[in-house]
Formats: sequence, C-alpha cells, structure tokens
Amino acid sequence: MEAFTTLDAVAIPIDQPNLDTDQIIPARFLGKPRDMQVGALFHDLRYTPDKAPRPEFVTNMPAYAGAKIVVAERNFACGSSRENAVTVMVDNGLRAFIAPSFGDIFFNNCFQNGALPIRVDAARAGELRRLLHASPGARIRIDLAAQTVTGPDGKIDRFEIDSFRKDCLLKGADEVSLTLSYDKDIKAFEARQRQEMSWL
Repeated sequence: MEAFTTLDAVAIPIDQPNLDTDQIIPARFLGKPRDMQVGALFHDLRYTPDKAPRPEFVTNMPAYAGAKIVVAERNFACGSSRENAVTVMVDNGLRAFIAPSFGDIFFNNCFQNGALPIRVDAARAGELRRLLHASPGARIRIDLAAQTVTGPDGKIDRFEIDSFRKDCLLKGADEVSLTLSYDKDIKAFEARQRQEMSWL
C-alpha cells in the first residue's frame, strides 16, 4: 500500500448529499476484475443511458482532470457495504476525501486502501466546494503528519484522526502487512506454545 504523507492536488467538488456507494460504483460492475472496474466510477452520474458523457458532471470537466481529492457533502459514500467504492476511486487517482460526514463502512475501508477520509464541519466543506466551483482546477494541500488541510483560499483547517490509523497511513501499512511485520514474534510464540502446550 502506498504511504500517505502529504498531498497537494486538484480537488473536485461533489455537492450531492447522501451520495451512496451504488452511485460511486453501480452494483452491476462489482463482478468484474478490479482493473475492469476503473471506468465504472460514478458511471450513472457521468454518462447518459446511451453512454454519452454528461458534460455537467464534475469528473467530465477538463479543468478537474488529474484530481486526487474530493470535497463532498454530508454522508458521503453511505449505503451498502462495498470496498469497491474505495478501490475504484483510488484506482482513478483519488486519495483523499473531505466531507462533514461519511458512511461508516466506507470511512473504515479508506484506511485499508491508503486513502484518507477527513471530516470538516459542514460550513467549511461548503465553503471549499464553492471555491472549487469558482476556480476549477484549484488545489488543496493535505499534510497528514500535521493533520492540516490548506484550502485554495490559504485557510488552514486541522482535522482529527486516530493515531494508529495515522501511523499506518504514514507507513503505507494495512492491518495485514502490520501483522506480518511481527512474523518473527509470531513464530517464536508458536514454537514456545508447541513446547509448553504439546497437548493442544
């Protein structure tokens, strides 16, 4: 997993509250291999039923090309449980999500995939989105170590994050790789257990 330290990138505004995981990646794409899901991001929002791009949807606008940050409305990525909602965004280059609130499962899945969900108050999230609409292609800077977000207006906001999750992101470690880093200790424990508890 790629470490997350700082990110200075174009950000896209998404104004729809309660945007759910089925709008992030519709269920009909979930059976495809991960590399074939990339084009399904926001599929039904990005395209008309006859598969023509909707020019008004933010990810179809050239000014937002290469964006790595999403600034969303409340309850972003709510709905059904699917890790694909995180992986399809990561595979499209999106690494950080800023919103007043998130779906709980999506929020937790972010940390397992090297992505950073950041909660800010609703007023500031709305202000950031307005700035991004006013200046398409504007950038936001995130510093995980300092726990700060610097908006296009230069204003710096601090955010809270669990210290364990922060450390894992900074190291690029998920729970599996973290466990495997204790391989020698695990093997020593198992050897001792076999000797002391041979009856098991």
